[in-house]
Amino acid sequence: MSRPILLDTCAAIWMAEDTLSDAATGVLEERHAGGELTFLSPITAWELGLLFSRGRLRSPLSPLEYFRRLSTIPTMKTTPLSSEILVASSFLPGVAPRDPADRIIIATARELGLTVMTRDLVLLDYAKAGYIHAVEC
Repeated sequence: MSRPILLDTCAAIWMAEDTLSDAATGVLEERHAGGELTFLSPITAWELGLLFSRGRLRSPLSPLEYFRRLSTIPTMKTTPLSSEILVASSFLPGVAPRDPADRIIIATARELGLTVMTRDLVLLDYAKAGYIHAVEC
């Protein structure tokens, strides 16, 4: 049984910009055809705000509208950002990433049984160490 996909912020941006790899697009289309949803963490809204504020992401949309459009795609569902997930992000096994957003993505995936879609090598290495499931985009 496959685990539903949780988009890392980079994957969410590439999905919004229609620049996901063909392989990643295929994975999502296959999952959606089987009735699975794709998940988006609220921490992605925070990361989008940072990217916009630093000029690293530009769009005619505001960061909030950019996130809202992503989160209202019919096959998309926003995950909770519970106190349990936030605390768990502070106690991850192994050598966890230092980036707080990555830690929250990891804790969310672990708590909810999701597979992270990312191109972030730190997250992919963490998955190779067996702490999360991940698929490269």
